[in-house]
Amino acid sequence: MAERKRRARRRSGNGFFEALNGLLTLVLIVLIAIAGVLVYGVMTFNADGQFEEDRTFVVEPGNAVTTVAQRLEEQGFISNALIFRLGARALDREAALKAGEFNIAARSSMNQILRELTEGRAIQYQVVIPEGFTSWQVVERVNADENLTGNISVLPPEGSLLPGAYSYRRGDTRESVVLRMTEAMDAALAEVWEGRNESVPLETPEELLILASIVEKETGLASERQRVAGVFANRLRIGMRLQSDPTIIYGITLGQSTLGRGLRRSEIDEVTPYNTYQIDRLPPGPIANPGIESLEAVANPDDHDYLYFVAAGAIPSDGHVFAQTYTEHQRNVAAYREIERQAAEARAEAEAQAAMDALAAEEAEEAGVTGEDAETETDGQ
Repeated sequence: MAERKRRARRRSGNGFFEALNGLLTLVLIVLIAIAGVLVYGVMTFNADGQFEEDRTFVVEPGNAVTTVAQRLEEQGFISNALIFRLGARALDREAALKAGEFNIAARSSMNQILRELTEGRAIQYQVVIPEGFTSWQVVERVNADENLTGNISVLPPEGSLLPGAYSYRRGDTRESVVLRMTEAMDAALAEVWEGRNESVPLETPEELLILASIVEKETGLASERQRVAGVFANRLRIGMRLQSDPTIIYGITLGQSTLGRGLRRSEIDEVTPYNTYQIDRLPPGPIANPGIESLEAVANPDDHDYLYFVAAGAIPSDGHVFAQTYTEHQRNVAAYREIERQAAEARAEAEAQAAMDALAAEEAEEAGVTGEDAETETDGQ
């Protein structure tokens, strides 16, 4: 009897150890499996990617890691979205994603992609606004930029936007870019007004802005902006009207188109708020968005006695000639008109020659004469 009891206890003990051994074996297998999964995950997370060329990837504002991982997998950047998400969690980078467009180098690993999206710099784009653009033209250019989002709901006031190059990231809103232009103009105008020559006959920063917009449209040459500004300052001091053609043009187009022709006498004679041939002092508002150089030119114009200027040549880069008296100015105007006449004759000659060349080419084609033969045929015309 005692022997049977000892055998039963022995079997019971053996069963316990067998169960414990089985449990330990199962735990070991699970640990090995987990370790294998971890090793696989780490190796996959750090393995080279399969795409062969540099590519760009966009993280939209507010995107979570789950969304980004899924899109990375769908677009072929990574092989497993879950491993990317777990890697981001393990490295505590789930909340570090940046919005924007990023350059992803060819064969980048998941780890390298994650670092680029959390530590890298988003690709910067630029919208460039030339000096003298009207607010309508600025909005047209910003709206045409497909890398920006959203709509500009209200046309900004004329003269409120500082021209220049503005960097942004893909996905930024159009409103945000225009807001930066507005803030830049506010800051520039305040600084220029603070540093102005106080003898300039302008009473407010707004008047400085208006006159700067006129100077901007009168000349595109940086070298003569201060001289042009000096002419208008001289006229304001003596109560002489500004007589600026661009102001009349703005009154007609309101900055939303180009006139495409010369001014008519009736338009010069018509009394409108922007016709500085008919009104005293300044028009009611800017006629464009002036650049910083025009603002500074009006704040500190050249000190001279000129009251008149007219174009020196047929193209804007020829600049202007200046005069102190109306008689001298009339001579300059006559010289300019002669230049215009000669330029018109040259254009007419060029157009006639082009028409002759086109006719000769057409006749050569009809006659089946090509190449060197065609050139010889034309020369004999």
